Amino acid sequence: MMGSQDDRQDSFLYNFRLEDHVPEEHLLRRIHEVLDLGGLREHLAPYYSHTGRPSVDPELLIRMLIVGYSYGIRSERQLCEEVRLNLAYRWFCRLSIEDKVPDHSTFSKARHGRFRESEALRYVFEQVVERCIAAGLVGGIGFAVDASVVRADASRQTFMDRDDDDDWPRPPGSSRPVKEYLAVLDAGREPAKRISLTDPQARWTAALDAPAFFAYSDNVLADVKAGIILDVEATPTYRPQEVDSTKTMIDRVEARFEIKPEHLDGDTNYGTAAFLAWLVEEKHILPHIPVWDHVGTKSGQIRRAEFTWDAEADCYHCPGGKRLERNRRKFTKPRKGITKTNEIIYRASKLDCQVCPLKARCCPTEAARKIRRSVHEDAREVARSLSKTEAYAQSRRDRKKVEMLFGHMKRILKLNRLRLRGITGAQDEFLLVATAQNLRRMAMWLGTGPPAHGMSVPA
Repeated sequence: MMGSQDDRQDSFLYNFRLEDHVPEEHLLRRIHEVLDLGGLREHLAPYYSHTGRPSVDPELLIRMLIVGYSYGIRSERQLCEEVRLNLAYRWFCRLSIEDKVPDHSTFSKARHGRFRESEALRYVFEQVVERCIAAGLVGGIGFAVDASVVRADASRQTFMDRDDDDDWPRPPGSSRPVKEYLAVLDAGREPAKRISLTDPQARWTAALDAPAFFAYSDNVLADVKAGIILDVEATPTYRPQEVDSTKTMIDRVEARFEIKPEHLDGDTNYGTAAFLAWLVEEKHILPHIPVWDHVGTKSGQIRRAEFTWDAEADCYHCPGGKRLERNRRKFTKPRKGITKTNEIIYRASKLDCQVCPLKARCCPTEAARKIRRSVHEDAREVARSLSKTEAYAQSRRDRKKVEMLFGHMKRILKLNRLRLRGITGAQDEFLLVATAQNLRRMAMWLGTGPPAHGMSVPA
């Protein structure tokens, strides 16, 4: 006979344990095994009063945020509802079946208050990185750096041009992102050409085969052994600031974890002369980075590489055997001969070039050939020489791990558009998603062991 539950009576007592209902192979159970938030309360203690009503446990808020960013739950309202209904989420957050889930507004209060004052999110991120280092997932030999554009929470239609004379609403009537932007302007930074009225620090960014939009850059510094993220930094989408953020991250990792790589992998955006010189001369790090060179030649013309540099004579020798020298023109007042772009211009003699049989291929539209040499050319030559090695070829393959992290962040964790505004909001989101990615990767590696050689690393 077919059974029925129509007249079922509820029991007065239940024998129920959340622990029994979370599968052994569940991702959150693996993350729970490698996550240690024991020092969080001690870190936050100076920012709480010793009197008054007890607050919501900050560890509970962090655990809920880790759940949200590990599973791509972008709304805090939805996160609270998911934790209320999902038994595994409750177990990970150390909530019993009867405990009340905090209200979504609690996250905003904590984020704009104690969490940012104490840099709690960076503290949690660095604790996870320390755990990865202790587990042997960080090699410390090679780092890879890259940046990914993430849409800001700003409309394309709400903006003003830099030359507009509209007055910004001054504090206290302005929003937090506007207050941050005004503070940056007061510090002397030049405003962008197009400024969003809702998130002024977001940068107007051109997209390939798509309309432009306001965005931030997620700058990531990762170890190439297992793809562990060692540091992140949020910047407006502007290449010079992305390069400067790499310096900040390398210095911070060295100061915090006492790790400095032997080589750094990056794309051409990081191949500027000043940055290569900083790596080679100041940090003594080998740049496995293509050299960024804005000087090009037309097809069939004699390339710069065909000119020979003579360091002792401080000149170039052209294929025709003539010299290209600096300071050919004599000035009454001596000049350094260095341009505003930190370059030295070497020129051939006009008389030599006029009678040279190679002029049609060398400088057909100019009276004499000239070559611009960076003051950091020695560092550029180091990068060029490294580009011919097998280690450099391997670094190009290793750099794909950072790109995989960006793909995982946007497609799986659904961080293709920011929810928080302002540079601090972007930094909070990038720290949280990097923490979630490190925890997921560490849980997979320590739970099942590293993948076979040549296979991609699951995240």
